[in-house]
Amino acid sequence: MKLERKHAVVLLGIAAWNVITYARFIKALMDTENRPTGYYVAHTILIIVNFLIAALLGIWGVRAYKEAKRPQNASV
Repeated sequence: MKLERKHAVVLLGIAAWNVITYARFIKALMDTENRPTGYYVAHTILIIVNFLIAALLGIWGVRAYKEAKRPQNASV
């Protein structure tokens, strides 16, 4: 399957959204008090997984964007 530029933009947008929203989530998590340790562990794992997903989507988006910029006959 060949990804077009519009697909790359969507992937990059979702990656950026994950980073922005979970960066805010980190601040909210740091501002909480008197929670059990499991609460912090579970939310920290959630944040890490979402940053990994954002990194993967960002890599795919950059690759798709670069591939879409290449002329069609250059890939043959």
